[in-house]
Amino acid sequence: MSSTAFSTPPAIGRRAAPAWLAMAVVLTGTFVVTLDFFIVNVAIPATQADLRASDGAMQLVIAAYGVALAAGLILGGRLGDLCGRRRMFAIGLALFTASSALCGAAPNADVLIAARVVQGLAAALMSPQALSIVGLAYEGEARTRAFAVYGLVMGLAAASGQLIGGLLIELDLLGLGWRSCYLVNVPIGIAALAITPYAIGESRAESGARLDLAGAVLATAALLAVVLPLVLGREHGWPLWAWLSLAAAPVLLAAFAFSQRRLAARGGDPLVPPLLFRERAFTVGLLATILFYTGMGSFFLVLALHLQHGRGLDALGSGLVFTPLAVGYLAASIAAQRLHRLGRQLLALGAVVRGVALVGLLATVAAVGAGGELALLLPALVVDGIGMGLLTAPLIATVLADLSPRHAGAASGVLSTAQQVGNALGIAVVGALFYGALGAAPAPDDVARAFELALIVVAALSLLVALLVQALPGVTARADAAAAPAPAHA
Repeated sequence: MSSTAFSTPPAIGRRAAPAWLAMAVVLTGTFVVTLDFFIVNVAIPATQADLRASDGAMQLVIAAYGVALAAGLILGGRLGDLCGRRRMFAIGLALFTASSALCGAAPNADVLIAARVVQGLAAALMSPQALSIVGLAYEGEARTRAFAVYGLVMGLAAASGQLIGGLLIELDLLGLGWRSCYLVNVPIGIAALAITPYAIGESRAESGARLDLAGAVLATAALLAVVLPLVLGREHGWPLWAWLSLAAAPVLLAAFAFSQRRLAARGGDPLVPPLLFRERAFTVGLLATILFYTGMGSFFLVLALHLQHGRGLDALGSGLVFTPLAVGYLAASIAAQRLHRLGRQLLALGAVVRGVALVGLLATVAAVGAGGELALLLPALVVDGIGMGLLTAPLIATVLADLSPRHAGAASGVLSTAQQVGNALGIAVVGALFYGALGAAPAPDDVARAFELALIVVAALSLLVALLVQALPGVTARADAAAAPAPAHA
């Protein structure tokens, strides 16, 4: 561990906990936060039938979590800097556990939606702290390996979410049905919360810093203006409010950027320090992150729709098809730890591998249609998982490589926000293309053709990532920058 990043955990007469225990706790939080994006989709049909809820209410069950999370991430990261990262992680974990219990016990859709909002806000407190704690606890190659494990856990949660949800509903433990998809978080959260004070040392920015409340309001408003219409606009037929919100977003983002530069010029503590964007690796890495997650989030959506609506699989069967993708992801994530010296070309390799896999999947679907053997899809899914595994953790490490303890939470919050904005953008744009290609009463072959269109877009996004990462500094440039004296303002 870096002695400058952490103080010893407050346990009199105890030795500091090993670094792996802190990793285990924060990765547990990362896993359940990511899992809750994907596991809920599987539970929607049973939830709607049990609660006798409308289609609109079910859309809000899904959207409330993502919108609240995206809107709160930057503020959550800054609160960790100012109030203590372990403290904010623990508060977020406690709220996430309690809101998961409320989701599982919800008597109606209104309570479930409200609980999902709290879940999203709690996740926004946890997620930036997890990235900051991992980034500050390790240095050099140990940090690269730690980010690789972080990316591995996050990717496996996304790839296995549908399978885990399908298994829980199929097993119907204690007759809980869809409620088990939420309640499974409760024992996990309680165990992680009990260990947190002993496993994680406290860290924060220098004393005297203050929270930028005006910046927090502008950032939240700008993110809501972007994410809310992207998440809900398509389902509501792109009403006027959605377009007005998207039109207002650039104005709010510009106002936020101006406020941050002005506060930094006065010597204050902006929510997102402008100096972060002076680093080419940070800025280009953020853009690549948005593009990557635009393709990944939308791919998971359209693949699930193709399997369930086009091929007639149930939730468990569809989840099982995701398993080869998870296997490829796991293998590539492990290999990426040994290939990190390739620098930006490792990211390009992952993006190209993804693009090739998606083109192969497109050719297979086009050749066999909706009635072909599912086994024919599996090789392309394995290769796609390999591409994702080569990208995810190295991309995180690239954005946060030159992380300073002072701005750890802010940088982590911005990165996490970029991931969520990418997910929302992909689901909105690629989802609109997918549904737009379907007829009024789509047959399985119509679903297959819509899936093919979506695959073309996602493959193009992967190739754009491969091109964009060429603008990143090379390995030699990064090493020279790391060896140079730190500028006075850092």
